[in-house]
Amino acid sequence: MQHSTFVPESPIECAALHAFVYRKMLVHNKWRIIRLLTLVGLSLLLVLLILFIVVMSRTFTLKENLGLQFAQWENTTIISADISKQQREVLLANFKAAIRIPSVSFSQTHQNTSALREFDQLLRRVFPNVFSSSLVKHEVVGNYSHLFTVLGTDPELVPYMLLAHIDVVPANEVDGWEAPPFSAKELNGFIYGRGTIDNKQCVMGILQAVEYLLERGYVPRRGFYIGLGHDEEVYGYNGAVNIAKVLKSGGVKLQYILDEGLAVMDGIITGLNGPAALIGVSEKGQATVKLSASTRLGHSSMPPKENSIGILAAAITRLEESPMPRLFGYGPEQSTFEHLAHKFQFPLRFMMSNLWLFNPLLSRVMERRPDMNAFVRTTTAVTMFNSGVKVNVLPSHAEAFVNLRIHPAQTLQEVLDLIKSTISDNRVKLELVDGFDSLPISSYDEQSFGYQIIKKTLLDMFPQVTVAPSICIGNTDSRHYMDLTQDIYRFNPTWLRPGEPERIHGINERMSVQNYEEIVLFYFQLIQESDIRILPPSHTGQHEL
Repeated sequence: MQHSTFVPESPIECAALHAFVYRKMLVHNKWRIIRLLTLVGLSLLLVLLILFIVVMSRTFTLKENLGLQFAQWENTTIISADISKQQREVLLANFKAAIRIPSVSFSQTHQNTSALREFDQLLRRVFPNVFSSSLVKHEVVGNYSHLFTVLGTDPELVPYMLLAHIDVVPANEVDGWEAPPFSAKELNGFIYGRGTIDNKQCVMGILQAVEYLLERGYVPRRGFYIGLGHDEEVYGYNGAVNIAKVLKSGGVKLQYILDEGLAVMDGIITGLNGPAALIGVSEKGQATVKLSASTRLGHSSMPPKENSIGILAAAITRLEESPMPRLFGYGPEQSTFEHLAHKFQFPLRFMMSNLWLFNPLLSRVMERRPDMNAFVRTTTAVTMFNSGVKVNVLPSHAEAFVNLRIHPAQTLQEVLDLIKSTISDNRVKLELVDGFDSLPISSYDEQSFGYQIIKKTLLDMFPQVTVAPSICIGNTDSRHYMDLTQDIYRFNPTWLRPGEPERIHGINERMSVQNYEEIVLFYFQLIQESDIRILPPSHTGQHEL
């Protein structure tokens, strides 16, 4: 049986056949496109579903670094921290006496040395056991700083070090203080005075804790050092630098260092449920840059198109209008919010638990607030501008000073190169006055001895707090000790509530009576906790993507 094949015989039939074939191809291609789009759509939905599951899973399960909270810690003999009413009165009197001494650092070449000598006598008077115990060796370093060596019974255990500083920044009652800044006056449960937060609460708190321990017959298993600098507010070149040299010359290596720095933030972090104890694991770097421009001297009646002030002002405007790049997520600041994520309210919890996804959005939100912008980038602040000698004389020279706080993801040289390229004017001279890179990031995982000891002490005392690593945006004496240890932490349990951070170096600096007692007990407990030989095995609660 033969099948006949249609063969068009006329042009009309050919055209009809071609049209038929074309329509059939169109229909076929249309269905192919529909199937392809359907496949793409389903794939996209699947990806979004997986993304949603991952994001929600992290939102409800991310709890960083919780393993050691449930571990079995080594037993150590803990001496009771009970403080009698009389002892409480004495420790507060000692603290107030320290605040009344105006140990002000005005500049590197101008300090109140008579006050520093008076402070030395105060320490010897109120802490007799510290200065007389056979367990404690005391040295005066750089004329006014103090180094204490507390001997441990086990020489195999690497010692640690506690730091604080005696000096304070200037304060003037006429600026609006509610009580004279060196009166240590007590008002409504707060002791007012310069140094109550920065940093005499740590100076007195550490030594008061050691005094109580020695009174109770405590003998440390792990030795430790106490370093009290006298010029931290003017860079610590005579105090901390020389203490570090003494230790280095003796071949000392340290398990960890704890210095001033961050604190317990209560009600300060927007959207966070409960207080957060932020432990500084690094510090931002710092640079002071001098910018200058020079033009011909002349009379103001015949001004040129631009003079030195205008040239320099334009350069500064370009700097302020072109901030340093966003670097949120490239330093320890990301870990801060991941450790706190489970304590945020929605929708912030959703975002903080998934910073791998929301980093760009969050950094743009944070940069709108000056206090949060400091975590996002290297900050630029014009702090001084000098020019002119007379109202009718064109100045031949103008200069400005810019202070920068350098993000850990940038180097000092990178910052200088960015300033130069942003100004882009050869008439403006750039000079580095001083500066240094950000400090290395100390470890904060579950096998980081110092971090975990500080954290355990905190949680034993304040179970309501959430502990997180963070970065200090200011600088401390601890940077001078980097050759002695890899792990430097910056924290003391000063509780800061809304409005309190502005008091640091500002007016009405104050410390609550209760908080000072807590600081003494924190160091009392920390010293004993540091006697353990090793950390317990980790039973990690960390969720990883």
